[in-house]
Amino acid sequence: VEAVHLIADGKAPRIPQPKEGATYEGIQKKENAEISWDQPAAALHNWIRGHDKVPGAWTTINGQVVTFYGSSLLDASVPAGQELTIQGASRPGLVTKNGLVVFGNDGKMVLVRNLQFEDGKMIPASKYFSADETTALELTEEEKKIAEDIR
Repeated sequence: VEAVHLIADGKAPRIPQPKEGATYEGIQKKENAEISWDQPAAALHNWIRGHDKVPGAWTTINGQVVTFYGSSLLDASVPAGQELTIQGASRPGLVTKNGLVVFGNDGKMVLVRNLQFEDGKMIPASKYFSADETTALELTEEEKKIAEDIR
């Protein structure tokens, strides 16, 4: 009761909290989330997972910053896929039907499911090489008639 009265009267003591021993690290910044490729697969996975969603672990591919989301450790034989050169990585990644497979310095693999480009566009990692392909929507005669009626 006494403490409440001191606060209500504006006479409660104010003791600043010491910074020594504080555990709060602050908000992670994007520039600090770049992936260091000279690590084992488990460390790469933890780095990507730890920065998922904000700020997002990133690397440079073909001169463009690409952010990785949705990683998991892959404990299987090396899957078939199309090679993708990643700046700083000792071994190229593989774009497979399940996503982008990247390798740690221990030879083990991490599967990344989604990629986001600098312009904000996010794609499934498995679609990296087909990301620029666009298909035109073709309507049947019946669908064209419905579209015209809607207009």
